[in-house]
Amino acid sequence: QVQVVESGGGLVQAGDSLRLSCAASGRTRNMYKMGWFRQAPGKERQFVAAITWTGGRTYYADSVKGRFTISRDIAKNTIYLQMNSLKPEDTAVYYCAADLSEPDESIISGYSYWGQGTQVTVSS
Repeated sequence: QVQVVESGGGLVQAGDSLRLSCAASGRTRNMYKMGWFRQAPGKERQFVAAITWTGGRTYYADSVKGRFTISRDIAKNTIYLQMNSLKPEDTAVYYCAADLSEPDESIISGYSYWGQGTQVTVSS
């Protein structure tokens, strides 16, 4: 089992930056990947970014490429999502997820462990 807890959400203005954190605990030695997803009101949860735990390979949704950066700190069992040039359409609950297996970095079913989410609101 892996537990993940997000933090760092808040209310910002368009163009601002925000950094989300996700701390993992439990079987972190066996983790293969961690990722961020988001869900806006009335919409389906969608992929944002992912990172492989050992190799540090990163993946991004087209909508955030060049603005968001995912990173990890293995010593702290934590991943981060640095969000720059935020837009109102980035408003959503952001969820951290983790899994022990390799494939499907960008789809919901590729992750077994989920956090409770943190709200990000971007005002225009």
